[in-house]
Amino acid sequence: MPEITEAPYQALQRLLTGHFRETLGYRALRKQGVDDWLLIHTIEGRGRFGHPKGDLIVGPGDWVLLKPGTAHDYGVEASLERWELLWAHFQPRSDWLDWLNWPAVAPGLLHLHIADDGALAQQFATVHAQLNSPHRRNEALAMHALEAVLLSCDQHNPRAEIRQGDARIQRALDHIDRHLSEKLLIDDIAAAIGLSPSRLAHLFRAETGQTVQSHTETRRMQLATDLLRRTGFPIKQIAAQCGFESQFYFSQRFRRFAGLSPLAFRQARD
Repeated sequence: MPEITEAPYQALQRLLTGHFRETLGYRALRKQGVDDWLLIHTIEGRGRFGHPKGDLIVGPGDWVLLKPGTAHDYGVEASLERWELLWAHFQPRSDWLDWLNWPAVAPGLLHLHIADDGALAQQFATVHAQLNSPHRRNEALAMHALEAVLLSCDQHNPRAEIRQGDARIQRALDHIDRHLSEKLLIDDIAAAIGLSPSRLAHLFRAETGQTVQSHTETRRMQLATDLLRRTGFPIKQIAAQCGFESQFYFSQRFRRFAGLSPLAFRQARD
């Protein structure tokens, strides 16, 4: 069997959405996963999600969450040969994590089936429509709509009462977002929330699917892309606001993240 090419993806935004109508042959493969969460809802047809124990077959009414760092292997289910889906890559706000504690089919692969979910599916379609609208606050409106979707899904989650998300990790996420312009060491974050660095590292990975360092850099790069798109600030100033003392090192990290230098990224958006 020929080697399957990995599907490209870069988490350059807090939210990215799509509405696909795919036929047999469509497959997305990312062996290392990505740095954000992925929500997929099946409208019609059938899809498959590969995991170490086999395949999860999904149809109308099925909602799937892939945690950061979870391998992606999904596509059209072969016997039906068509799959219509809505999807969203997103970085959750810290207080959303409680709502993402869905039943696990396999590590990092979470699933809900919601019967008669037409109204909820329409809510999800609104997320995509808001994000792609010409409104100057389109991302904020879309994030608000996505929050409503996740809250509605939580009402159908049989695990919702089993475990509350760790409030210490939510405080760590808030601390990181408030201090992106500063030097952020895991020892300092741990001290701020009353944990040892090793305990923080373990709990953070279990709760978010990412390491503290990976999450912090992703948030810094997303802040940088937002500033590059929306402001005329000099690159050196953006680097400083994103916690980089060296503009050269910032440019290196940004190129690795986005595939372009900060200047080229800004010019490509003009």
